[in-house]
Amino acid sequence: MSDGSDGDGGPVAHGFPHLDAVRSAITALYRRISPDGVRAYDTSLVPADAAFSDVDDLHLGAQRVAGALVRHLRLPQARVVVGFRRMEHAASVELTAGPEYFIELNDRFRTHRRDIGAALAHEITHVLLHRLGLELPGTRDNEILTDTVTAYLGAGWLLLDAFRQDAVSSQKLGYLTPEEFGYVLAKRALVFGEDPSVWFTSPQAYTAYTRGRAEALRDLQRPPLTAAGWAGRRRYAKDRRHAGGNPGTAPDPSVPYSFEGGPEGLRVSFPCPTCHQRVRVPVRGRTRARCGLCRTVLECDT
Repeated sequence: MSDGSDGDGGPVAHGFPHLDAVRSAITALYRRISPDGVRAYDTSLVPADAAFSDVDDLHLGAQRVAGALVRHLRLPQARVVVGFRRMEHAASVELTAGPEYFIELNDRFRTHRRDIGAALAHEITHVLLHRLGLELPGTRDNEILTDTVTAYLGAGWLLLDAFRQDAVSSQKLGYLTPEEFGYVLAKRALVFGEDPSVWFTSPQAYTAYTRGRAEALRDLQRPPLTAAGWAGRRRYAKDRRHAGGNPGTAPDPSVPYSFEGGPEGLRVSFPCPTCHQRVRVPVRGRTRARCGLCRTVLECDT
């Protein structure tokens, strides 16, 4: 796991530079564990399970938090061995068949105990993905997948809460930007009806979450969904007319939908706002569609 900054005033990237990869990671998660598997994580890790005070014994406390994360992520119960050493990154995990889990944390967590839960959440999600056989090619995409799954399955609010900045220093854990963590947490919140912002202790985390949530809400407001705004509906109608008269033309990459002809007439495909699997429906006005992957029912005006 990389820090995302040097933890001592280094630059922190912002915005949504990895959004396509994040959406692909959400799709991959739904494909691997199914909608029912995702719903098994309907309750986020509670703050008390990750609480770590300066009076707690360092190793016993780290093992207690790690054990709570193992249970939350529904991994086989086993002893978690947490060590501390000088290292370049925030943490690392030994991906073995078990039965024990071996995790090493950067020595700086000896005195930054409030963020031990965040570092452990990322590493233990690595274990989960290894057990599931779910990985993406390349370190970058695999770290994005790990951050995304950690947040989507209810433990990643810890990673966003570890983002803090002041006039002289900054700290961020994970590969995603703070706003991207906010986006994934908001996507989860829309599915399960929860509000993770009440758990944040960092004001910067709350701000990043609100920006991420605004981006997540935009996913629900793109045509051909009926919640699309006037400008989007107007652009969609223009593109639909063009596609009807010019079958086989390449879709405009600036819009999320594309049209395709066939023996039964024009069809439109677009990403499901929940899991981002593409949905294909006939172009015939108001219709209701069900995503074949996450089973979300979508109100559309095609």
